[in-house]
Amino acid sequence: MTVVQATDHRVVVLDKLTYAGHRESLEGLPEDRVELVVGDICDPDVVDDVVGRSDAIVHYAAESHNDNSLAGPMPFVQTNVVGAAVLLEAARRHGTRFHHVSTDEVYGDLEIDDPEKFTEFTPYQPSSPYSASKAASDHLVRAWGRSFGLEITVSNCSNNYGPYQHVEKFIPRQITNLLDGGVAKLYGDGKNVRDWIHTEDHSSAVLRILESGKLGETYLIGANGEKNNREVIELILELMGRDPSDFVHVKDRPGHDLRYAIDAHKIREELGWEPKYTDFVDGLSATIEWYRSNEDWWRPQKAETEAKYEKAGQ
Repeated sequence: MTVVQATDHRVVVLDKLTYAGHRESLEGLPEDRVELVVGDICDPDVVDDVVGRSDAIVHYAAESHNDNSLAGPMPFVQTNVVGAAVLLEAARRHGTRFHHVSTDEVYGDLEIDDPEKFTEFTPYQPSSPYSASKAASDHLVRAWGRSFGLEITVSNCSNNYGPYQHVEKFIPRQITNLLDGGVAKLYGDGKNVRDWIHTEDHSSAVLRILESGKLGETYLIGANGEKNNREVIELILELMGRDPSDFVHVKDRPGHDLRYAIDAHKIREELGWEPKYTDFVDGLSATIEWYRSNEDWWRPQKAETEAKYEKAGQ
């Protein structure tokens, strides 16, 4: 909740509190400035009430884990496509500013040695049900902007890491495995490259777009954090005092995108945004310490998550 700590904004959080949502994530935030509404973004009545008393919508809500989308695509279509449409219609009724948070995965993937990076003009080529559902929601937002004059902006961000991330995600899964005395697990050969950004930097970029972005525009958010998965696992092991080779290879993800890379010149040059966590090692060290110090937050999720991965051979 960087936006609450760094500004005077009042925030209403609309969250369904599914398996990945936790009330505890809001603990310590000022109660007079943060309100939690438990509800579904696909429920027009709930959405209309929240939107009707808000100046702006920041649409973070999404089913976002690729492995889950491969096991069951329909919840991704429902939340990411239908939910986005419900939010857009409420924003249209109330004339509410709308910022849509999306992913770089809508662009497909790049070759390892490709000198180009994703830009705001890269054609969409989603590879998974997750990225396809996000691509669909991006198109809906732009259509509501053009057809109905809705005040919209869109951002596509690279892979996030940091505190409060569910243990099914790549980095917290490795950290919590090691904290449990287990082993780090690497998909396939580990050559897949991701462009990592700390979650606080993502939040600060979204706030900058919300407050200063040009209406109708798309901004790519990244922090020049390209690392392949093997490099990330080796670094986690090293930072946690383990042998960097102490990991096992597991079954690769079907259709696993090879490389993501973000060109964030536009948001830097036009809006003056810069990331705080420019050193991946520092950001990763802080993330490890957060999980080490907050076992009560992630422990209830761990056994069920690992059982699901074990069933999938991962």
